[in-house]
Amino acid sequence: MLEIKDLVVSYGSIAALHGISMKVEEGSIVTLIGCNGAGKTTALRTISGLVKAKSGSIHYCGDAITNLPAHKLVARGIAQSPEGRMIFANLTVMENLRMGAYLRNDKPGIAKDMEFVFTIFPRLKEREKQVAGTLSGGEQQMLAIGRALMSKPRLLLLDEPSLGIAPLLTRAIFNQIVAINKELKLTILLVEQNANLALEVSHFGYVMETGRIILSDSSEALRTNAKVREAYLGG
Repeated sequence: MLEIKDLVVSYGSIAALHGISMKVEEGSIVTLIGCNGAGKTTALRTISGLVKAKSGSIHYCGDAITNLPAHKLVARGIAQSPEGRMIFANLTVMENLRMGAYLRNDKPGIAKDMEFVFTIFPRLKEREKQVAGTLSGGEQQMLAIGRALMSKPRLLLLDEPSLGIAPLLTRAIFNQIVAINKELKLTILLVEQNANLALEVSHFGYVMETGRIILSDSSEALRTNAKVREAYLGG
């Protein structure tokens, strides 16, 4: 579904990605793991059109999408739940979810997807009229994922869904990420600093270090790799 070749991204004179290449198979969960500053978020933001690539290519469903504007990528079926959640704090939960569907006009489909979001995240249903800025961090993360789902994506980009969330709630959110993948047959590219959890729920993984991919393998193989265990999994 997604193929990246020799992608180079710079912020001014500082190179952030040094020619990375990777693939995401349709229907899979693929994870990018690595330390802070490795380039994981930059990779996602470049795929979703928020950051411009200096060189290299991004293909989605066989079409070249390198440096297309973000709104055109959403229309093509790519949605991102960003790092830090970036919910609309002054809007209600329901209004945030409706914002996710702003490109759609299929009212029955929107209602069906809203019901699905409330099914996997019942707390959002309980708080649908609540102002989003008053939600807990975990609830805001649920809302950010739900808002992305409301655009009816084929490819969902998740950036650090466990960031700043209590461990118990993190586990619940990751369980639902797996459910979204299975029930909607939705392809997911996951950036996550909790490497243990990311490799547990994903099918394939890439390890990034200072803007380069240094290792790629099935998630199970990466979990048992001695170097990965020492560097990212606490031994």
